[in-house]
Amino acid sequence: GKLSADEKKIEGATVIYRAIPAHNSSLHYGGRILFDKTGNLVVSTGERSDLETRPLAQDLKAALGKIVRITTDGKPAAGNPFAGNADALPELYSYGHRNVQGLAWNPVTGDLWDSEFGPRGGDEVNRIQPGKNYGWPTITYGIEYQGGKIGAAIQQKDGMEQPVYYWDPVISPSGITFYTGDLVPEWKNNLFVSALSGSHIDRLVIENNKVTGEERLLSEEGQRFRDITQGKDGALYAVTDQGRLYRIANK
Repeated sequence: GKLSADEKKIEGATVIYRAIPAHNSSLHYGGRILFDKTGNLVVSTGERSDLETRPLAQDLKAALGKIVRITTDGKPAAGNPFAGNADALPELYSYGHRNVQGLAWNPVTGDLWDSEFGPRGGDEVNRIQPGKNYGWPTITYGIEYQGGKIGAAIQQKDGMEQPVYYWDPVISPSGITFYTGDLVPEWKNNLFVSALSGSHIDRLVIENNKVTGEERLLSEEGQRFRDITQGKDGALYAVTDQGRLYRIANK
């Protein structure tokens, strides 16, 4: 599709990919899209929130609760980790996700990173490796919103990846970006996370794939920060659910 001349709508949109199975829910769509260095798309899908669809995040024949890697025509991209596996969808890149809201490439390592909604507790940042299982709903650092346990209430299990970092209480992490600009040199290669319920921008210092520092920016603004990106001028730009656009160029 293309942006209309008046910049108010998308015209001529074409569906290139549908995550299966279809499910009638208003929550946990995922929906973050990113190009990789080969020109293919990595796309996050949510597990649609309902108790009946949660287990599909662990089901390799379902596309819910996954990160998929597809061509711009919507076909499975070459080199995907489950290609040739009759028991898995060929578009799958990683699985065991709840609701991935942010995707970004680490400029130092080239790895894919995500931000992911937890339940009550357990929002996550993950380093995504092809074919790996990120655990939901089998392992989690959160509980049900009403206070009950999730599954066996365990946080670790063999064959399932641990988050690089998690928050409890949650911040509802949305769009993310790694800073590669020069306006604020001390931010170089830091990961910036837009927080919805947290109402701030979270700055994470990353060293050897571990978080070694954290700072919260713009918390006094009282905004639900939806997404953040770096502009051509080297500044960061963040947009909020309330309709504000922030330019962030220094502390």
